[in-house]
Amino acid sequence: MSAKSSIKDKVGIWASSLCALHCLLLPILIPVLPYVSASFFAQDWFEKTILSLSMMIGFWALLSGFYRYHRQLYPLYSLLLGGLIYWNKDMFGEAYEPFTIATGALLIVVAHVANIRLCQSCNTCNHCESN
Repeated sequence: MSAKSSIKDKVGIWASSLCALHCLLLPILIPVLPYVSASFFAQDWFEKTILSLSMMIGFWALLSGFYRYHRQLYPLYSLLLGGLIYWNKDMFGEAYEPFTIATGALLIVVAHVANIRLCQSCNTCNHCESN
């Protein structure tokens, strides 16, 4: 596994985790935000921007691992499903939003962890032996 591929996954995990942390801590921070003049953190466009960047990094890392190493699609499916759940975090109502966010973020992180493990185990996979 190349250092570049590992770094992409680690950046993807970091971005996804930061995004989840932002959404989970926001209800605690909202009363404080006017005092620190950072109310833009609570804006929907900000959340969608962070999630979009996280998904782009994720697809970049996972597609790199897919084409260069393991040819397994399930990390991409997990990333896509996690992103869709996260994007539609209010689908079950405001009361369940933290659980929806946590589920989506967890699927995104699992996708990156699976990609790292698949790439690290590549020395025994058929794709690498044929190249």
